Amino acid sequence: MTNRGEERKVAARLAAVFALRMVGLFLVLPVLADYARHLPGGDSASMVGLALGVYGLTQALLLLPLGWASDRWGRKPVIYFGLVLFVLGGLLAAWAPTVHWLVAARAIQGAGAISSAVTALVADLTAPTFRTRAMAMIGASIGLAFAGSLAVAPWLYGVVGMRGIFLLTAVMGVLALVMVARGVPNPSPLTPTQGVTHQEAQRCGFAVVLRDSRLLRLDFGVFCLHFVQMAMWVVVPALLVAQAGLPVSAHWQVYAVAVVVALLVMVPLVILAEKRGKIAAVYRGAVLLLVAMQLGFALLAFFPDRSGLWSLGVALTLFFVAFNVLEATQPSWISKVAPSRYKGAALGVYNTLQSLGLFAGGAFGGWVAQHWGSGALFLACALAGVLWYASAQRLSPPAEGIEEVKHGIGQ
Repeated sequence: MTNRGEERKVAARLAAVFALRMVGLFLVLPVLADYARHLPGGDSASMVGLALGVYGLTQALLLLPLGWASDRWGRKPVIYFGLVLFVLGGLLAAWAPTVHWLVAARAIQGAGAISSAVTALVADLTAPTFRTRAMAMIGASIGLAFAGSLAVAPWLYGVVGMRGIFLLTAVMGVLALVMVARGVPNPSPLTPTQGVTHQEAQRCGFAVVLRDSRLLRLDFGVFCLHFVQMAMWVVVPALLVAQAGLPVSAHWQVYAVAVVVALLVMVPLVILAEKRGKIAAVYRGAVLLLVAMQLGFALLAFFPDRSGLWSLGVALTLFFVAFNVLEATQPSWISKVAPSRYKGAALGVYNTLQSLGLFAGGAFGGWVAQHWGSGALFLACALAGVLWYASAQRLSPPAEGIEEVKHGIGQ
């Protein structure tokens, strides 16, 4: 088998590992709010939002340390450690008798913060000429995990209940462990830059990635994307019940159609971005679409008598188009901009901002929904998107290849 064939297999397996773990977050998203409200202490929208978002908080706290650890001690040991925590958190969540225990379990799940280690391992095991596609596979796996989870979760909720879903996420964590152990080779050991200790190299790496304006704008973008994503799902299930007349167990019908249509639209857009050099235009257009859909949801929330199943379904479909395009293109862009020696650090910062967005969206979304209503929540999400678009206007298209010299130690 050719090297390219091996690279493709490794990238697919690591994308699957990423997807299996992200399902632990996304599979509960459309049904956790309904489930948590029936637990002792779950009558507060703020607590429900915390249960949704605390996963992102512990991710954010540990992604940088674990990204650094993967540079220092190796990718796979860090990935094993994180997946074990993910499995334990899923088991605890299945048992949790109160919403406070549920919050603790979700925090433990989130502590398995291996995103930066997995994406850095992809970079270690693929050539620069294939890395863009490999990173796009990672981004697409997140989008597919998100979309597929939303379509399947309401049906699963009706069949096995929330505890069964949490047990299923634990099983997925075990499958991911097996896949990493048996299906992914060990990368070549990283060696310190000549004349510099490993610790000094990593400190310099964080300094490099934190002063690169392109990386910072992409970091801000992924924060906004996941802020909006998590905040929305504090209230979207309730809107489908109240305005579309659909019980939670039937929400899969809306999500499934929206997901399939969105994927059909997304694929040519991603091809246009990657193969025709239009990544900047596609990226900014997707951000604008995201803003437009938040304003659309706000109108539907403020005027419920004028909304229904069709209007909510169209808005969700267009949101999925924007989300999936952005989720697929941003990791690819990061892979072109980040210096290869410090991909662990760069991806650690990127994924930390992603996780902070998840936490902030859940916590802030719950608070706003409780005090100001769902319409105000969507307006806040639209404002976040406007700020993102303004930042993206100054984001220059990535050059092909990685310019190591510009980012080297001592430059």
